[in-house]
Amino acid sequence: MANKEVKTKKENNKNKKSFFKDFKAELKKVNWPTAKQLFNNTTAVITIVIITAVIVFVLDVVFETLNKHGVDKIKEVIQTENSQVENNTSEDTGVSEEENTSEENAEENETTTQENVEEAPAENNAE
Repeated sequence: MANKEVKTKKENNKNKKSFFKDFKAELKKVNWPTAKQLFNNTTAVITIVIITAVIVFVLDVVFETLNKHGVDKIKEVIQTENSQVENNTSEDTGVSEEENTSEENAEENETTTQENVEEAPAENNAE
């Protein structure tokens, strides 16, 4: 068993050494950019990132403003439409809102009166 352990350790060391040798050989094959190319490419990337950030910022502000004012306008339009619809329905029926509320109050008074009348005999019977 000791021989197997020694062999595996030697193989691991060889694998590690060959890996680093291969790694170094591959890095020599890479076509590295010159300092001028590196500077130009870096400048291009930074410029594109800044331009994109500015565009996104401007669009964000524009859409936020449109949304803020747009939502308020939509609310106003809906409220005016609702009030027009209410006015049209009351004009169509020939009944104003005051008459509607007075009719509702009269109906409520009737129901409470009927309830009181129904409860009164029950109370008289209990006495």
